[in-house]
Amino acid sequence: MRRSRLLIAVVMAVVALIGYYASRELNPITGKTQSVALSQEQEVVLGLQSAPQMAQEFGGLDPDASVQSDLEQIGRKLVSQGKMAHTPYRFQFKVLRDGHTVNAFALPGGPVFITRALLDRLENEAQLAGVLGHEVGHVVGRHSAEQIARTQLGQGLAGAIGTATSDGESGNSAGAQQMAALVVQMTLMKYGRDHELDADALGVQIMADAGYDPRALINVMTILAKASSGSRQPEFFSTHPDPGNRQERIRQQIATKFPEGVPGQLTLGRRVAAR
Repeated sequence: MRRSRLLIAVVMAVVALIGYYASRELNPITGKTQSVALSQEQEVVLGLQSAPQMAQEFGGLDPDASVQSDLEQIGRKLVSQGKMAHTPYRFQFKVLRDGHTVNAFALPGGPVFITRALLDRLENEAQLAGVLGHEVGHVVGRHSAEQIARTQLGQGLAGAIGTATSDGESGNSAGAQQMAALVVQMTLMKYGRDHELDADALGVQIMADAGYDPRALINVMTILAKASSGSRQPEFFSTHPDPGNRQERIRQQIATKFPEGVPGQLTLGRRVAAR
């Protein structure tokens, strides 16, 4: 029985690994080869279908038409430059009514949201462009599709580990599966942090290409740190890296892109005034 369980576990692991590596594609925006669980068309459909429900979870869209128009204008400026202008994604930029939750996020395929609580804390267009550029980076980086693929792989390997370490008794089997699931969860948390750092790097590129000073994204990290003061859990157990650590990485990205210094023509734009 032990040998049979091991054989089944090996087959399960091999099937999971084959499925994961068979889904590898070159991302023309990032230049990276990644495993993805969705086609770009499926990402667009998933994002458009999910957008209304996600908006409702934050109180719906902000009713201020001028705020929505300004956000859309800046977002369009970001995705109309360079490689961003040649993606199949259907970008939308919306302000959510929620005035308490400091947050911004993107759905697969293009919908990008920022809460009113975060928007009202930003000081200028460049900071807003940094937030939106980061979220656009998640979309073009295909992070959702990649995370789904990794989750599927993790679930397959967790099942294999659970099968291999089970002694056939239900209690021990459940314990082994829980331990395997914990290992997978911790691994996926690390992937989430990597995605955040990748999105920061893409955000620097996107906002600079659109004419905004990328140093404004460093200031956004300060704003996020103040907003979450006293409520953060240790970084190792969080899918989002500590803002202080992200600031240093952003500085490195800016220095790599502009070794002679940030060009003077890159601007902070006009002030974003709380309404």
